Amino acid sequence: MPSDAKILIVDDHEDTLYALESALAPLGYLLSRATSGDEALKEVLRGQVGLLVLDVRMPGVSGLDVVRYMRRVGQTQHIPIILVTGFGPDSELTATAFGLGVADLVMKPIDPWALRTKVRYLYDTHQRYQSLEREVRELRALVKEHTPDPALAHPDTRVPLQREARHGKLRQDRTS
Repeated sequence: MPSDAKILIVDDHEDTLYALESALAPLGYLLSRATSGDEALKEVLRGQVGLLVLDVRMPGVSGLDVVRYMRRVGQTQHIPIILVTGFGPDSELTATAFGLGVADLVMKPIDPWALRTKVRYLYDTHQRYQSLEREVRELRALVKEHTPDPALAHPDTRVPLQREARHGKLRQDRTS
């Protein structure tokens, strides 16, 4: 298993949750489930969610409401989301979903092979992105830690230190 981040499957119908879990289980990723938009948001905000497979139409908080909220919160705005709908092709839904930054929109009944391919690609890409983000933060911290104080002498000892008359600060001039 590439990471401890889980794939959260969200649907208000138990049979759909079971079908999605069955389709995704062969990938070997950690799977978690939620049966409502509220439950999904709580789970996502707890952290460790690497991808969401989310039903569009649920009572209460809909899938689109979950997406809208997630895209406004820094810690969740980059989590890939696959929306699932059983209402057939809908150009308005498609435009709204992709406008919100959804990675894909899948129609029921779901083709398990296609879903696994999409999930594997999106999950692995997100994990690589997270890894690169961590590396960048670590490198920035190292650079900040090792950046010399500008008031200190230049590493090239041939560069003389001079005081600026107006500011009383050290300045380095190259003399050639």
